[in-house]
Formats: sequence, C-alpha cells, structure tokens
Amino acid sequence: MNAGADVLLEVDGIPISVPDGANVAAAVARATQTFRRAVGGGLRGPLCGIGVCFECRVRIDARAHQRACMVLARPGMRVQTRG
Repeated sequence: MNAGADVLLEVDGIPISVPDGANVAAAVARATQTFRRAVGGGLRGPLCGIGVCFECRVRIDARAHQRACMVLARPGMRVQTRG
C-alpha cells in the first residue's frame, strides 16, 4: 500500500476513486446508494460491514456474489451492483 495514494476503479461504468486500502463497499457507496435489489424489489445495502450479512453482494470482475465489504479495491477493478 502506498499511503495517500488513490485507487481508481469502475462501479456500474462510473470511474470512482477511493483511498488505497479501502474496500469495494466504500467505492460502491461513493457511486450509488443502492448495492442491489432483492428478488421482491427491495433495496439492499451493507448492514454488518464484516461479511456476515451478505447484503453488500456485487459482481467484481465478472465474479458474482462477492461481498463488497470483504474485498479491497484494486486499480482497474470493474464492479457491477446490478445483474
């Protein structure tokens, strides 16, 4: 890690910058207020921040069901909150 450096990644096609060492959930929170929708249409987002609730699941670099709070942001990462 490089103290003070930023990591540039993409969330739903939007370029987002977060501090080095931040997790993907922080990047998603900067891009949108909704992490995903439940089957019934309800909005979902992180509840626990420690990977227990699974409410922050996103697709990261084409891998579905990744817990955003448990993955560190990396340069060039592509995150999708829908589908």
